[in-house]
Amino acid sequence: MTESVWTAQVLTLHPEMFPGPLGVSLAGKALDKGLWAMNVTQIRDYATDKHRNVDDTPSGGGPGMVMRADVLAAAIDDVSCDGKNSDEWPLVYLSPRGKRLDRDLIREFAGKKGITLLCGRFEGVDERVLEARNIQEVSLGDFVLSGGELAAMALVDAVVRTIPGVIGDADTLTEESFEVGLLEYPHYTRPKVWEGREIPEVLQSGHHGKIKEWRTGQSEKLTKTRRPDLWEKYIRPQK
Repeated sequence: MTESVWTAQVLTLHPEMFPGPLGVSLAGKALDKGLWAMNVTQIRDYATDKHRNVDDTPSGGGPGMVMRADVLAAAIDDVSCDGKNSDEWPLVYLSPRGKRLDRDLIREFAGKKGITLLCGRFEGVDERVLEARNIQEVSLGDFVLSGGELAAMALVDAVVRTIPGVIGDADTLTEESFEVGLLEYPHYTRPKVWEGREIPEVLQSGHHGKIKEWRTGQSEKLTKTRRPDLWEKYIRPQK
């Protein structure tokens, strides 16, 4: 594993899912170039019984199964050698009850040496391993997935695209949604007229000042309408 680049270390019951989408397009090209690295570990390899069980019934009753603390701890401890579970190498469990993943958290993770991502399955993981290993819980939103793998991919993709050299035009990052606290303005390209709908005249004017003003206005309008929570945060410092 390349130590000099940002590395995603993934603990999962389904290693065959990786790199998956992260192996194509911008992230895949950057992975091939060695701009970032990925290491995937099969959690089941740390089971100690002949059936390689990683889960058991929930204490107190209830549906489903819970991933065992002893198996998970063994996997975490093995991949966390050489300081890979520290302030410079956070350990994250993808969970609906975690802190919401946003731009600031992505930037924080991107500034580390790497990240270890624990992908849960079934009803979740034994709470004791989260406490004992100081695992940070992170959520993509208020919904539930079948496992943490897709959430892990989304997190890694969001981090990787901020790595220098991954995106050709660095200015692209500065104009995206959330970078200045607003949603991104609408985009248009040829043809000039499509199904009777024409590209806004200001975008064809060549007047950079007016174009910038229009785009800012559109971003503010969209944010105010679609994400009033973001709008309130955006205007608060201006009050």
